[in-house]
Amino acid sequence: MGKKLYYKIGEVAKMFDVNPSLIRYWEKEFDIIKPKKSRGGLRRFTQKDIDNFELIFHLVKEKGLTIQGAKDYIESKKLNNDLEKLEVINTLKRTKKLLKELKEILEAREDIQ
Repeated sequence: MGKKLYYKIGEVAKMFDVNPSLIRYWEKEFDIIKPKKSRGGLRRFTQKDIDNFELIFHLVKEKGLTIQGAKDYIESKKLNNDLEKLEVINTLKRTKKLLKELKEILEAREDIQ
C-alpha cells in the first residue's frame, strides 16, 4: 500500500514485463521519460515517468505503432493537452485502486472483530 516516490529501473521493468534495456532505449527516444539519476548513475523513476512509459508501452506494444508513430502521436497530443487529461485519468485510477485497498482492509478488520 505504501507508494514510493522513486522506482528503480528493475522495478519499472517488472511492472511492464520488459527488459531494462527497453526502458533505457525508450528513455533516449522519448523526451517525456526523464528519470532522475543518482551520483552513481542509477535511474530513479517517478510516478509521472511510469505513467509516460505506460502511454508509450500502450502505443508501441499494444496498438502496434512504430517509435516514430508514437512520437508523432505524443507530440500531437501535447498540443491538445491530452497528456494532461491522461495524467488526471491515471491519478484517478490510482486513487480508485487505493480506495479499494482501504475498503478491503476495513472489511477484513470488521471480519476479525
